[in-house]
Amino acid sequence: VDGREIAVGNASLMALAGASLPLSSIGSAPDNYSAATCVYIAADGKYEGRILISDQLKPTARDAVNSLRENGIDRVVMLTGDRAETAAAVGADLGISEYYSELLPADKVEKLELLLAETESKYKLAFTGDGINDAPVLVRADVGIAMGGIGSDAAIEAADVVLMDDDPMKIVKAIRISRKCMRIIYENIVFSIGVKLLALALVAFGIGGMWLAVFADVGVMVLAVLNAIRALKTT
Repeated sequence: VDGREIAVGNASLMALAGASLPLSSIGSAPDNYSAATCVYIAADGKYEGRILISDQLKPTARDAVNSLRENGIDRVVMLTGDRAETAAAVGADLGISEYYSELLPADKVEKLELLLAETESKYKLAFTGDGINDAPVLVRADVGIAMGGIGSDAAIEAADVVLMDDDPMKIVKAIRISRKCMRIIYENIVFSIGVKLLALALVAFGIGGMWLAVFADVGVMVLAVLNAIRALKTT
């Protein structure tokens, strides 16, 4: 910048730039920014100061985590590039006890691979992110979920699901909708095949007639459609 070499980043970058950090600034922050992320600044190899960035949780974030658990999602893990203190504070606010901090994009992928290895084959692993650093993890996860409003183009492109209003509660609603749809599908399959087999058996014994054949065909189809309409209403 204007002929000067400017470095903005974490303590490791300051070391690469040859800038010595004052002991008072390393990992410390004012009380009202105890969970803040420190971004250090150096110019021409000389430490100039720092910027404290504090995350603001989405209003529905904690409710979303609680609702996920209520819907059978027992394990919720947070992967973040923030420092350990910030991750601990955010995890406490959200009720997430399992978290991994100070992760680079490659570290997130590595940690996700470990989580995938620990996941039983009958379960799926979903990852939610919005930054360009989350794109590799969104691709690797069984289900990648991106925030459509604040999310980067790379994250949106890599995701399987995009939340257009950035509301994490929509993840819970999507799970409920999918489960209800699958339940209705199984109900329709069992009901349709069951009625047709019953009709075949009755006809074989000479009990059923044309009216039974019409019901087993058109009637069952109408009832299946009416049952499927229930999927339109999901809270």
